[in-house]
Amino acid sequence: MRWQAITPGGITIHHRTYDADLLAPHRGQASPVAGRGGKWEIHYNPHDVRQIWIRLPDGELTEIPWIHRDHVHRPFDERTWQHIRTQAVDGNHSDTEQHEASLADALDQLMRRVHSGHATTTERALLARTARLPLPGARDGDHDTEAPAGRPAQLDEDDSIDDLHDQPDDDVSPAPAAGFGLYNAHEEADKW
Repeated sequence: MRWQAITPGGITIHHRTYDADLLAPHRGQASPVAGRGGKWEIHYNPHDVRQIWIRLPDGELTEIPWIHRDHVHRPFDERTWQHIRTQAVDGNHSDTEQHEASLADALDQLMRRVHSGHATTTERALLARTARLPLPGARDGDHDTEAPAGRPAQLDEDDSIDDLHDQPDDDVSPAPAAGFGLYNAHEEADKW
């Protein structure tokens, strides 16, 4: 749990923006919770940061999606996001919207490399922590090599992580069990 302001652009956490139309009446407004500096109660699953939950004045937790959630279809955690941020070659941080979009694209490319078997050991390990399905191992010759900076791995035109559930893959080893279980924002909120 954390406390965040609702800005005109939504809620920003670690260079990710979460927004939904239902936040409109609360943008720039102080939370009704006393003693929190006007900030709002936010809950998130640290193993899948594609959405957050905010406690609105009605007392209910409401899911708010990351603005690039439709572009990144698989769960990812803070560690993976930090990896993407440190690997980013885009030096233009003055345009925060474009920078976030570039980070989302880099994350999508990482997921595609892992899915196609062209990822490094480090990249596979990052995504194995949040994988729902087994991840493919490295292809021959790709075991520990890093992709050149600024150049994503070459992907086939039909490579799509959208089709993961439709394509059985017989030569994949199962991802190690993470043991995180299902995240329930309401149960987590009751602990606070």
